[in-house]
Order: sequence, then C-alpha cells, then structure tokens
Amino acid sequence: MFDNQNKPKGIKRIYLATLNSLRAFQWLYKHESAFRQEALLLVLAIPVSFLFDISFKEQIVLILAVLFIIFTEIINTAIEAVVDRIGLEIHPLSGLAKDLGSAAVMISLIVASSVWLIILI
Repeated sequence: MFDNQNKPKGIKRIYLATLNSLRAFQWLYKHESAFRQEALLLVLAIPVSFLFDISFKEQIVLILAVLFIIFTEIINTAIEAVVDRIGLEIHPLSGLAKDLGSAAVMISLIVASSVWLIILI
C-alpha cells in the first residue's frame, strides 16, 4: 500500500500541484511546437470571439473548444513521453500508442472546428 502520511495535504498539496503544472507548461512551450501553435490559436481565438454577435455562453464554448485541443495535445505528449521512456526501439504497440494519441488530437481539431462553424454560421 501507499504511505499517504508523508504526502502534503490541503493548500500545500494544491500549491505543489500548481508548481508541477506550471513546470509542465514551461516544458511544453519550450519543446513542443504543436503546443506553441495551439497556444497561439487560443491567444487569437479569445479576441476573435469578441468580433462576432454571439452570446457570452457561445463565446465561452468557442474558447473551451480551443482549450479542448490543448488538453488533447497535452495528453498526446504525455503518451509519447511514457512510450519513449519505456524504450526507443521500434515496436508496433509503441507506434500504435503514438498514433492513437495523434488521432485524438485530430478528433479534437475536428470537434473544435465544428463547434466554431456551428456557432458562427
């Protein structure tokens, strides 16, 4: 069993988790060009969403659609990191895991594009 007595609790746990997340965002921005592109898309999507005559709820949905792409990219990168950690040799299951992560990103792009089209057309 795990020893949970020595793990931080409460606000300290939240603070440490936040530091871990910020470190992950820094790493992603430095090493993953797809993440940088999607972060730029988010930065552009926010002001662009104000240009349309849509409700606040629709604006939020547009922004969340782009955040969904970023979320999926982070999961994809995590899968790639774990596969690479296990071994760099070519293995069909390693390739499959990476391809499935990539497919998830593609689906998130389709979903986000569809949401933008549905709301704006």
